[in-house]
Amino acid sequence: MDLVLDKFREECGIFGIFGHAEASTLTQLGLFALQHRGQEACGIVSCDGQELHQFRSIGLVADVLNEDALSKLAGSAAIGHTRYSTSGRNTIKEVQPFAVTCQHGQIAVCHNGNLPFAAQKRIELEKNGAIFSSTSDTETILHSIARTRADNVFEAIKTVLRETEGAFSLLFLTPEALVAVRDPRGFRPLVLGKLKNAWCVASETCAFDLMDAEMVREIKPGEMLIVNKNGLDSSYPFDPRPQSVCSFEHVYFSRPDSIIFGRSVNQSRHLMGRRLAVESPVDADIVVPVPDSGVAAAIGYSAESGISFRQAIIRNHYIGRTFIEPTQSIRSFGVRLKLNPVKDLISGRRVVLVDDSIVRGTTSKKIVQMVREAGAKEVHVRISCPPTISPCYYGVDTPRKAELIAAQMSVEEVGLYIEADSLAYLSLEGMQEAIGIDPATTCSACWSGKYPTLIANGETKFAIQ
Repeated sequence: MDLVLDKFREECGIFGIFGHAEASTLTQLGLFALQHRGQEACGIVSCDGQELHQFRSIGLVADVLNEDALSKLAGSAAIGHTRYSTSGRNTIKEVQPFAVTCQHGQIAVCHNGNLPFAAQKRIELEKNGAIFSSTSDTETILHSIARTRADNVFEAIKTVLRETEGAFSLLFLTPEALVAVRDPRGFRPLVLGKLKNAWCVASETCAFDLMDAEMVREIKPGEMLIVNKNGLDSSYPFDPRPQSVCSFEHVYFSRPDSIIFGRSVNQSRHLMGRRLAVESPVDADIVVPVPDSGVAAAIGYSAESGISFRQAIIRNHYIGRTFIEPTQSIRSFGVRLKLNPVKDLISGRRVVLVDDSIVRGTTSKKIVQMVREAGAKEVHVRISCPPTISPCYYGVDTPRKAELIAAQMSVEEVGLYIEADSLAYLSLEGMQEAIGIDPATTCSACWSGKYPTLIANGETKFAIQ
């Protein structure tokens, strides 16, 4: 039984470090901090200056990247990846980083993002004799690099990525260097840090906090950064594109203690809650977050509305992704394993239930029922982002459009379906104002249906506005 609540699935998390004697251990810590971005599998490739050493496994970082695994990952440079599959199957063959030896030498890669045209590229490569070991879109990058007639591996990376459309924050590792690359639109985050004399790169700044590394700056859209014994070499080898940073990083994906796209995630969520209270006020007794992602917005809603904040739903953090369901039918079993109401806080009160998003609506319906059963007089649901009406093709696992409840129903109909006394979403304009990033530089396709690139979704190509 899958116990992941009805949310968009996080993409992946990547971490790399160059120039530290404990590179693999620090990479393990970085991945631990990024575990929220992918809980299916993880891996590390390290380098001792001559050879690449690889470890990959299905499972959580704390469970599989143990002392025995780390002891085999020698060297002062490493890259690591924690995965949720947005493309391909979930087997050991799909676990990153991938590592190969080709005409350009030894090279490893890990990827956060999605390449919408990878399936077409794969067919082209297979016709030319390529043999794939996984279903991952990332492997097409390695095959393309191996076939590129460039003078060196760095030129090969540039050549291939100039022809690659989609969302990619990539880390490469060779015996000589760590290479970080962010796509020209900047869909997925990537940040540069420093730990004493070592350079590190991560999906989020929270990975630096764990090891007391200093955040230096964001790796810019379209930037390729080569880190070697001589220091840093920055270049911009791609044709410029309009920026399209992912707004959902601030709504849900990133940890609230991270700085993403130059802005505190916690601050953005707090302001979303405040704006939601202004746009959609309600007479109520308590504001209750759906933990954990709804907490910051609920605090903001409470502060703006003056309604008392109460942590009246408790989340069990010790349940894994799967659980054996009892043969006897238990209503809302899956949700209750993760969430449970505090009845004395809820009973007899009018509740404002704050969450970050509604995807299919099934979990929201069960949570509303659970709060009612705890004695709530009224349940008013407030969502700190706009209705989600379109899938993401840039590194987020989302249902098909037909499964997105807001794409099939009006707000009023969704409210009736989840059995709330009222339902309101934050407006797109309100959300963008709370995030504080120029709307012209953000991707909001999941709320607007307007994609910044061409998409191949497995069935058809369609024009993008």
